[in-house]
Amino acid sequence: MRRLLAVVMLCLLASAAFAAPRAPARPVVALAKAQPGGHPATTRAPAPEPMVDDTFRICFNYGCMTEQDVSVPGGTLDTLRQWLASAPDAAAERAVLAQAVGMLLAEAGRQTPVAADRGGNFLDQEVEGRMDCIDHSTSTTRILRMIEAHGWLRFHQVLEPARRTRLIMQHFGAVVEEVAPRRPAPEHARPAAVPDYMAVMLAQCDCAEVMNDVRRPDTSADGTQESAGRPADDADAGNRYVVDSWFVDNGEAAIVLPLAEWLEGGGPNVQ
Repeated sequence: MRRLLAVVMLCLLASAAFAAPRAPARPVVALAKAQPGGHPATTRAPAPEPMVDDTFRICFNYGCMTEQDVSVPGGTLDTLRQWLASAPDAAAERAVLAQAVGMLLAEAGRQTPVAADRGGNFLDQEVEGRMDCIDHSTSTTRILRMIEAHGWLRFHQVLEPARRTRLIMQHFGAVVEEVAPRRPAPEHARPAAVPDYMAVMLAQCDCAEVMNDVRRPDTSADGTQESAGRPADDADAGNRYVVDSWFVDNGEAAIVLPLAEWLEGGGPNVQ
């Protein structure tokens, strides 16, 4: 009888233990927030901020007789930034600069009369928007300076335009100099001031078509000469290159030549 009572008591205790409330199970921490469809979310890098529009000033109608601001859309600037960032060496960067000058002059053609400009001087005489070598070298230098001010040039620096003289004709072209590779500037860096060499080039120019429109800044009102310009130094031409958009129609890639070759008359045969 005692053994039977002991068995009954054990059964009652076991039943009470199983009937007692249990503590709730600890929830499993989710490692990733589920997206609709059952797939975990993927962390993505934030998209780069869009570029802010920039401007450069273009010259036309010979001797920078007319100047006008050209607005460069942020999307175009972003394209230029990507092109230059992908250039692996100096030669590739010069090729990008040739395309960039053509693209930005085409943008200028959508905002100003320079869309009518043709390579050389004779195919667009008397046309509104025509550009001579002073217009081109000044405008191209401003374009290159704008790009340089953003910190996107790793293999070159922009110099003042060069001048060459053959017989009695003079010609000007924008110039870049190859330098040791450098890191691009931070995207938030403030662009530097853009110098302007137009007055210097006009002082050096003996181009008849320009002199018909503009009095040289190096002459006084009575025509007496006040100062003289100096051509590019041949000794420094080895690592310098001319970026010359005067040779081509508006919107086409500029011609890039070693400065030494350009000084000897190199470039397409246009007039």
